[in-house]
Amino acid sequence: QVQLQESGPGLVKPSQTLSLTCTASDGSITASSNYVAWSWIRQSPGKGLEWMGVIASNGYTHYNPSLESRTSISRDTSKNEFSLQLNSVTPEDTAVYYCARDPGKNALDAWGQGTQVTVSS
Repeated sequence: QVQLQESGPGLVKPSQTLSLTCTASDGSITASSNYVAWSWIRQSPGKGLEWMGVIASNGYTHYNPSLESRTSISRDTSKNEFSLQLNSVTPEDTAVYYCARDPGKNALDAWGQGTQVTVSS
């Protein structure tokens, strides 16, 4: 079973950019012909899970419309990682951020443990 690990700063100031990275233990973040999709999901205090966006093995990206103007997801296959950038953050972006994998079955089969990000001055 693949293990995913998020990394990045735990504290970001308002108006700055939140940047997180996710790595996979099995080296599977590649430009593969086999469709695999990698997502970012977050959970704010007292709220449910919110899907933020996805990048697929063919490079396709898709974002939550409510976050699209501030979100960018990219990948570096040489480093076996994919990344999230969320611009112009506010305290409402404080959340636990998760990366997750869809192995091409339209369902998530692996999640990172999550990383807490707090937006505060």
